[in-house]
Amino acid sequence: MEQTQAEIVALKSQIQALLEERAALTINKVISDENDSPQAMVEAYRRQARENAQLSVELQGIDAAIAALEGKIKQKQGKLVRRRSPSETSQAESKQLILQQQLEEAKEVAQVHAERINQLAGELAAEVRFLKACANQLSPMYWQIYYKPFITGFKTISVPYVRSDGEVWTIVNRIV
Repeated sequence: MEQTQAEIVALKSQIQALLEERAALTINKVISDENDSPQAMVEAYRRQARENAQLSVELQGIDAAIAALEGKIKQKQGKLVRRRSPSETSQAESKQLILQQQLEEAKEVAQVHAERINQLAGELAAEVRFLKACANQLSPMYWQIYYKPFITGFKTISVPYVRSDGEVWTIVNRIV
């Protein structure tokens, strides 16, 4: 029984390592200085876009590995529950313990996804601001030629953002 518990601890530490690796991979790595030329900035963003395809596949692989390891943990926890005698722990208590562990693991995975959503929301907000700046620059000329606006709707553009008070998570829309 102690060996199985040790294996569960090892699997959980492996999952934690994968979650940390996943979080590190999702950090935006576009490096651009204020003094960079427009061409250098464009190249930096293009390079990031090319690398994101490979990154996406790698993140999917990490997610699959985490799911497989969580399956192994559930399997080993099931063995532990079957091995225990009824005098040690009631079935209801063991089910409660398993549910709590599954909940904690699922919350960790959800936290990774929430952080990714917030990161993407920041990137999307920046892109919308860049588009708005372009539209503000082009609109006067566009009106002169086509007699209509270039882009409309900037007052209602919003991006999702996940926040938590510790117990309840909320997805809100932030106006850009």
